[in-house]
Amino acid sequence: MIELAIVSGKGGTGKTTVSASFSVLAKNKIIADCDVDAPDLHLLLKPKVNIKKDFFGMKKAYINKDSCIECGVCIDVCRFDAISPDYVVDTALCEGCEVCFTQCPVKVIEMRENKAGEYFVSETPYGKMVHGILGVGEENSGKLVAIIRNVARYYAQKEKVDYIIVDGPPGIGCPVNSTLSGLKYAVGVTEPTESGLSDLERLMELFHHFKIKPFIIINKSDLNPEMSEKIKRKSIEEGAIFLGEIPFDPVVVESLKMGKPVVIYEKDSKAKKIITELWKKIEDYLSRKI
Repeated sequence: MIELAIVSGKGGTGKTTVSASFSVLAKNKIIADCDVDAPDLHLLLKPKVNIKKDFFGMKKAYINKDSCIECGVCIDVCRFDAISPDYVVDTALCEGCEVCFTQCPVKVIEMRENKAGEYFVSETPYGKMVHGILGVGEENSGKLVAIIRNVARYYAQKEKVDYIIVDGPPGIGCPVNSTLSGLKYAVGVTEPTESGLSDLERLMELFHHFKIKPFIIINKSDLNPEMSEKIKRKSIEEGAIFLGEIPFDPVVVESLKMGKPVVIYEKDSKAKKIITELWKKIEDYLSRKI
């Protein structure tokens, strides 16, 4: 079984368009959406939720006001200004550091479990999907990503699939690190701009750090052929497998508006043909590794 993450150094590069299409094209797979801060793969794959679970992040402080002597110690030691003058903890500001909990002279502060989001096991027309969402202003996205990956792996082993197709978060932060940790292969999607090149270079550093063999795709490549060529050369110099280019196709925009993966939206679109060829290249390469 091979776990393959599709990631990008920044948002808006077409990562989810590629992820949704690969989720359709791959046979015998589990789909995982690890973009828990702003998930959108479900908008294209239309999952039907079968299992819903609460996700608990860091514990938050709670003050028992009936026993509180209002000495002010907790307010003084809270560096996040999370405790109001009337001794109520703002859970949106509380970082769960436990300083107030340890410093309270009468021990009336407790650390309580805090629901920070949810995760789901669903069925889509293209296979089982594991996904989740973090609550507004909540943290610990990396922990939720790890849970989603573990649940996806459980079903992958149970159902003896060949692939886990992972739609990763954009950027290079904690949730991306959690997505890439332990992987052997990933797909980096970028665009032919200076910022696209810069973010890809930072993403390549992560690939090197985690010892991942990356495939690189340039989306909307014909909008700046010179920059596309520069990114292609850079990818090869960095040891990546340059998979190919997807030229701009208005059908992609139409498919997104209609909430469908582009590879099933229009039978003979240019984007469908190229993305299908790109997946075939990956499949041919990875089939020798399964």
